[in-house]
Amino acid sequence: MYAEERQQAIAQLVTETGRWSVNDLAARFDVTTETVRRDLSALERIGLVRRVHGGAVAGDRLAVIDTALGERDVAHAEEKERIAQAALVQLPTAGGSILLDAGTTTSRLAAALPADLPLVVATHAVPIAARLAPRAHLDVHLLPGRVRTTTQAAVGADTVAALADLRADVAFVGTNGLTLDHGLSTPDVDEAAVKRAMVRGARRVVVLADSSKIGVESPVRFATIEQLDVLVTDRIDEAERLALEEAGVEVVLA
Repeated sequence: MYAEERQQAIAQLVTETGRWSVNDLAARFDVTTETVRRDLSALERIGLVRRVHGGAVAGDRLAVIDTALGERDVAHAEEKERIAQAALVQLPTAGGSILLDAGTTTSRLAAALPADLPLVVATHAVPIAARLAPRAHLDVHLLPGRVRTTTQAAVGADTVAALADLRADVAFVGTNGLTLDHGLSTPDVDEAAVKRAMVRGARRVVVLADSSKIGVESPVRFATIEQLDVLVTDRIDEAERLALEEAGVEVVLA
């Protein structure tokens, strides 16, 4: 279990029950008490728990750590909605196939898919698959793998292997960072592997990223700028836009 996943789980336990001791948390997650204390310190800094003698109690914010879907969905919500709407023109024709990455902006795109456009949709995001499954005109495929708590998306070798056998018309991909030098990047190695496989498995790659992601470099690169066909964003510096277009990327402003 990664540290962020353990911290996510600790925050949920403390919020649900009101209080946990350091010793009980250490036993629950099979880590040292010192590791738990570091986790609680990190959670206290962002207001999710309050440390007390021997443990922690629920903080004032009934949320999870900042990488979780709920908090990410609130950030830049209006911009993400506009981006999703602008991305609809990138859909293939009736009967085409798309890959939908996990994320809050791609979830908005999924919600906005036309009711009269038959598509084959493959996704590793459980919430997206659940949203689209009742739509009779869509052929929805949920990719296999281990589901991460923070993103509610399948990752791992099974997910990557399933994507290797697919060839979609368009992949709609999210990113945590986008720069000319580092390309598209994300903090998590497993998430990056799935995104990388999506990029390789599509004839056309469309990245949905609000302006807060542009100019940011996350640790793990999953694609170069040259592998990107279209960037849909809400705002971009003119120099950055020109540089991307010179690299062959179509920039769409929402």
